[in-house]
Amino acid sequence: MKITEKQKKMKTMIAAKDDVNLWHDWRWQLKHQIHEIEVLEQLLGVKFDKAQKVAMKKTMKTFPMSITPYYLSLVDADNLKYDPIFMQSCPSPEELIRSNEDLQDPLHEDKDSPVEGITHRYPDRVLFLVSNVCSMYCRHCTRKRKVGDCDYVPSKVQIKKGLNYIRQNPVIRDVLLSGGDPFLLNTDYLDWILKELRAIKHVEIIRIGTRTPVVLPYRIDDELVAMLKKYQPLWINTHFNHPREITHSSEKALAKLADAGFPLGNQSVLLAGINDCPRIIKALNQRLLMNRVRPYYLYQCDLSEGLMHFRTPVGKGIEIIEHLIGHTSGLAVPTYVIDAPGGGGKIPVMPNYLISWSTNKVILRNYEGVITTYKEPDSYKPIFCDRKCDVCKLHLDLNPANEDKSIGICSLLADHDEQISLTPQNNPRLKKRKVKKNDV
Repeated sequence: MKITEKQKKMKTMIAAKDDVNLWHDWRWQLKHQIHEIEVLEQLLGVKFDKAQKVAMKKTMKTFPMSITPYYLSLVDADNLKYDPIFMQSCPSPEELIRSNEDLQDPLHEDKDSPVEGITHRYPDRVLFLVSNVCSMYCRHCTRKRKVGDCDYVPSKVQIKKGLNYIRQNPVIRDVLLSGGDPFLLNTDYLDWILKELRAIKHVEIIRIGTRTPVVLPYRIDDELVAMLKKYQPLWINTHFNHPREITHSSEKALAKLADAGFPLGNQSVLLAGINDCPRIIKALNQRLLMNRVRPYYLYQCDLSEGLMHFRTPVGKGIEIIEHLIGHTSGLAVPTYVIDAPGGGGKIPVMPNYLISWSTNKVILRNYEGVITTYKEPDSYKPIFCDRKCDVCKLHLDLNPANEDKSIGICSLLADHDEQISLTPQNNPRLKKRKVKKNDV
């Protein structure tokens, strides 16, 4: 993998004595995260005025800064005011502007937590926070109360409490690992967590939320991928917000994951001045699809502390979706959601295509503005339901169909059939056998 001249220069400025190839070492990247304004100025080749520097440092006392050299190398130093990479990674005095609506825990993740690290809001799934460590502190993070303020990995004792909660609640079929970033855990430690989860019979799906393909793509190495492959089905969601974040290195990381068979999704956050433009979101989602990543959610920015300057009107999100539906592949259209304050969960907010309806007809409009009708059936006779789901003989049999029922000699040849002989039903020899009590 090549290193750009800009990255090579930055690498030399950070640690001149190190081998230049260490740039692609994710541990080297973490070791040299940028935390100070003076280092930021040096690496970008810029000079902030005194007032701006004082304001940035004041912001950092409340919301720390941490940027990987890789992600910083993507910044356009000649256009800092409008650069989406700079705006997502570097502190702004606007983060200290608070509104009456700002909340420390807007989604009530802590209040909906029966055990530390577990948020159980939806009936069949839980959020499992396994780390507070990130490779970069995103300025728009909804968990600023956790990430950066307490930069630690939960102990095994704490993780075991979360695992026990999941074991004791058989309704949980889906577990989402988040943080922080689960991929910032030691590979062996993450392996242990996944092994424990996969051993729980009622856990069908494990998901991992990570931003490493965006800010630390070198973390997606062969060792990590080989470990993850042991725990399929495993779904991985990442977090690209702008097309400029999709680089050669991030594409290579996504290819490793896709080639290993992991379904990939993306969750973007709508951010004022960064991606609040239909053309930007359309280009982002189309490029994600080219890299086998399905746009999953477009989030309205949460009411977390310090995010007011990032929030857009909800109408802006609807406008963007309006410019996607019908104008590009349906695969490129995410669900626009507001994660409701107070723990209400994700609420879809989409353009209205159903204009009106009556008892036998609905009136619809398409993306072009064409208005049409859909005729309802004249006679719809639903199958009578007696609510006895356990013994339903109608169409509630949810078990997989038996693809092949072998008979005759085929049943003896089939590896999946345990039958070892074929005996005529009226065989006299069988009639002579004594009937055992257990056979009655």
